[in-house]
Amino acid sequence: MAIMTNKYFGLAVMISMGLLFSCKDQNAQKETPLVQYDEIPSTLPIDRLNLRQGFKIEVYADSIDGARSMAIGENGTLFVGTRNENKVYAIQDRDNDFRADRVMVLDSLEVPNGIAYKDGALYVAEVGRLLRYDDIESKLDELPSPEVVYDDYPTEFHHGWKYIAFGPDGKLYVPVGAPCNICDSTVVDKRYASITRMDPDGSNREIYAHGVRNTVGFTWHPETKELWFTDNGRDMMGDDVPPCELNRIAEQGQHFGYPFCHGGDVEDPEFGKRRPCSEFIPPVQQLGAHVAPLGVKFHSGKMFPELYKNHAFIAEHGSWNRSSKVGYKISMVKLDDNEAVSYETFIDGWLDEESQERFGRPVDLLFLKDGSMLISDDFGDAIYRVSYVGDEVAMD
Repeated sequence: MAIMTNKYFGLAVMISMGLLFSCKDQNAQKETPLVQYDEIPSTLPIDRLNLRQGFKIEVYADSIDGARSMAIGENGTLFVGTRNENKVYAIQDRDNDFRADRVMVLDSLEVPNGIAYKDGALYVAEVGRLLRYDDIESKLDELPSPEVVYDDYPTEFHHGWKYIAFGPDGKLYVPVGAPCNICDSTVVDKRYASITRMDPDGSNREIYAHGVRNTVGFTWHPETKELWFTDNGRDMMGDDVPPCELNRIAEQGQHFGYPFCHGGDVEDPEFGKRRPCSEFIPPVQQLGAHVAPLGVKFHSGKMFPELYKNHAFIAEHGSWNRSSKVGYKISMVKLDDNEAVSYETFIDGWLDEESQERFGRPVDLLFLKDGSMLISDDFGDAIYRVSYVGDEVAMD
């Protein structure tokens, strides 16, 4: 089903959110592949989503419980991690019609949010350890036991779930969130509130950036190769303070303020007197307070019109404790030479602002080879595909 609309309607679908996190037995029997469902129509109300002129959105895959981080293999297999559901999925579109026709649950792990792919291997990050499944796409039906890359990272669950990705330098980047809403956790372990990096085998681990409260999405600029990341602002300072952030790392070792300063100019009421905001790197763009920015990607392909090229798209997962909900959309930060020139909505409608009901929460973004965008949704349990079908043609 393809939809282009700009009207809001009352939401008819509500999916309950569990707040308890269960950890499955590591020796539990793996689930068998799900049936093919490419002919089964989706029931998700995507006609309520608002897109810009010329774009359309379709359901790429549904019934993907808790779909979060995404990575794609050399042969086109889409790997998807989860948080609460403890599942790792492999999704295939074998007839290349941009609708999944095979979904498999590969493994049951403890909070396997982080997913990355490199040189034929799938890397999966749990809270305290990293696993590697070699030659994964040829072994989907008989998954071998994984290799343990490391098992010595902090194990606190609070902000412990990982987003991982390989950089253009070939290193694997792994964040370690602050184990709290607000605290100076680095006095316990300097890896807290940081982004670390390492070689693919887990060696040469080091801290790459400091003062990062909880990043669950980062990427590299297609031209400068610099790392850009989203960061979730602290809670309990009110509905509109502090802002969440889009940041750029210009060099290793930079500090982005947490827990002393938020959003570049908001002094923390507990820790702000210790170090001034002037000591830290401000965000490229202050995002909405409590919008919970997660996945971020730059569009560098040829499908979207030229005016979208090399700008940052952000999945705003949406607030959980604000008096009225915000986020629940895909936003776009337009850039000019690393400077933000606008912060705009690209897709919204997962949240009905009047009723405050929602049917989806965007998590991660991924661009396919044809230039179309995939969006994961851990509330609607789906993967969406956004493509451009207008008259304007993107230039090289």
